[in-house]
Amino acid sequence: MSQPVAEYKRDLGTRHINMIAIGGAIGVGLFLGSGKALHQVGPGLILIYAIAGLMIFFVMRALGELLMYRPVSGSFAEYAGEFVGPWARFATGWGYWLVWIVTGMAEITAVGEYFQFWFPELPQWIPALGALVVLSAVNLIAVKLFGEFEFWFALIKVLAIVGLIVLTAAILVFGFSDVGDTASLRNIWDRGGLFPNGAVSSLLAFQIVMFAFVGVEMVGQTASESSDPQRVLPRAINSVMWRILIFYVGALIALTALVPWQQFPADGSPFVHAFTLIGIPAAAGVINFVVTTAALSSCNSGIYSTGRMLRTLSEEGQAPRGLGRLSGRAVPARAIGVTFCAMLIGVALNYLVPEQAFTYITSASTVGAIFTWGMIVVAHLGYRRKVARGELPAGRFRMPLAPYSNYVVLAFLLFVVVLLAFDPETRIALYITPVLAVAVLVGYLASRKKEPVESNPRIG
Repeated sequence: MSQPVAEYKRDLGTRHINMIAIGGAIGVGLFLGSGKALHQVGPGLILIYAIAGLMIFFVMRALGELLMYRPVSGSFAEYAGEFVGPWARFATGWGYWLVWIVTGMAEITAVGEYFQFWFPELPQWIPALGALVVLSAVNLIAVKLFGEFEFWFALIKVLAIVGLIVLTAAILVFGFSDVGDTASLRNIWDRGGLFPNGAVSSLLAFQIVMFAFVGVEMVGQTASESSDPQRVLPRAINSVMWRILIFYVGALIALTALVPWQQFPADGSPFVHAFTLIGIPAAAGVINFVVTTAALSSCNSGIYSTGRMLRTLSEEGQAPRGLGRLSGRAVPARAIGVTFCAMLIGVALNYLVPEQAFTYITSASTVGAIFTWGMIVVAHLGYRRKVARGELPAGRFRMPLAPYSNYVVLAFLLFVVVLLAFDPETRIALYITPVLAVAVLVGYLASRKKEPVESNPRIG
């Protein structure tokens, strides 16, 4: 049996990091969640995605400036600990682990739903369990295999969305296909306006929209396994804005131009529905395969990210020390094993409440992600204060309009949390948040009695 090693391998190249950054921004929230949001909001969902995307861009620029200051594994927790306090390191690390546990549950839930397109009699929990087993095995083998899987998963998603946009443009110009007579950009504003169901229902869609962006920050987790973080990470982060414009805003414009928004079902993928109506043979099956890979991609990233975060917490004495050991393949195998066991709860939910599983899980994940994004922004404020006092050198990759943009983002994130209280299905996340907060507090107080093994060294 191979002996454990002490450090990660730098086996993630430029193409891996770029595709991980892209894949993190395109997940089941777009391919599945946008169906419910379109049904709820109407074409104005395009504007909601654009607003939320701008806020996420500022979060990523704040993270980018911190990464260039000190690129480390477990970056969010490390920066929170350095610029906010030890409690923030613990809360951010464990909070982010919980985010991806819950997000992974949502992704395997989506896999279970997508498989019913081909096998309608198959219980939803069976493909959910199969996906979890396979992806956990991939992450246990080697980081390079994870990178390859994520590269091809992300490429499939990108090609599908670009294909949808190009096909829509061709239909609008040449008028072929079964929807050629009704496809028009006028569908966006001529069928009841941008917000036909009113302002309140539209605002409530922010929860679904924000869940779609969960994972965009994961590029920060790749810092310690990137072959050239100082060059690759700024490029990946700067591309967030155009990725949002193309893959979210562009895709939604294409969908609503192809098919009147009222025709999208609330409980299915709008991508599958649109390609079914176009009338291209086997298109629905192909797109269902694409959205399945999108869910697998996001779950794959979640297993990767949670394993690294648990190891960071272990090194700081804030998780069991055994979770900090790397296997002979330089992966945190024990931490990944804990993640696998926790995600089995998602399989159980798919067995017990298959109809409500996705909404319950995504609302809980959104609260955790908002906390992580908020902590990134607060840590960035602390970093900037030290720079202003001359305690740290100013970086070259700076967040635009800081500190004012920091406060705008924090106010927006708080606004989204408040909105969760107005929907009975998303309100459950607010019920469990205090319970989790107490659990984190108890865990932090217990961890203060332990000495950290070794802090993460500076990299790059």
